[in-house]
Amino acid sequence: MVAKLIAQTFLWFGFMGALLFMSAGTLNWPQAWVYLVLMVGLSLTLGVGLAQRDPGLMKERLSPPIQKGQSSADKVLLSTLLVAIFAWLVLMGLDFRNGWSPVPVWVQVVGAVVLLLGIWICYLTMLENSFAAPVVKIQDERGQKVITSGPYSYVRHPMYGGAILFFAGTALLLGSWWGLASVLLFIVLLAIRTFIEEKALRTGLQGYDDYTAHVRYKLIPMVW
Repeated sequence: MVAKLIAQTFLWFGFMGALLFMSAGTLNWPQAWVYLVLMVGLSLTLGVGLAQRDPGLMKERLSPPIQKGQSSADKVLLSTLLVAIFAWLVLMGLDFRNGWSPVPVWVQVVGAVVLLLGIWICYLTMLENSFAAPVVKIQDERGQKVITSGPYSYVRHPMYGGAILFFAGTALLLGSWWGLASVLLFIVLLAIRTFIEEKALRTGLQGYDDYTAHVRYKLIPMVW
């Protein structure tokens, strides 16, 4: 499993790096190198820790984005999200090449902090929820149950909140105002996905309706 984690990490971020540097037209982009090194290091460190703590969840996290038992709506949305991410990376590379976004260094540092905060929230969510698969499905074979503790005591979809911070922090760290503006698209897609996920959970997971009555907010406490 660790070998698969290492291979997928380098393949994924290698592909992301190729999109960034090819669209930027240069390898001389320090912020992109900082981002990629940071992401590879964190993915391997946190991934190995998660594999040791919860191998069942890590197996799910390493599974392909299109799976048996996944709803058709989620397949379409997740495919759309992946294409949007690839286009977003190209946009930020073009932004760097053409100098569209004069982002101050201190803002890029703030972006790194926001990025790390988003990753921390996502990791806390996975530590709390052994069923936090990357696709929408009910894991009957693993005895899936409703999780109400940790981040789930505040919002019903803490992973998506962390992902939004991750996207925003990435754009700021890479110095792209256009990339930051594009995060609005990811917010819309993730908001749509909450409806897809909750439909599946309400239908297939006993006790989820009671949980939603207790925890009213989906992404942002006291807001929505």
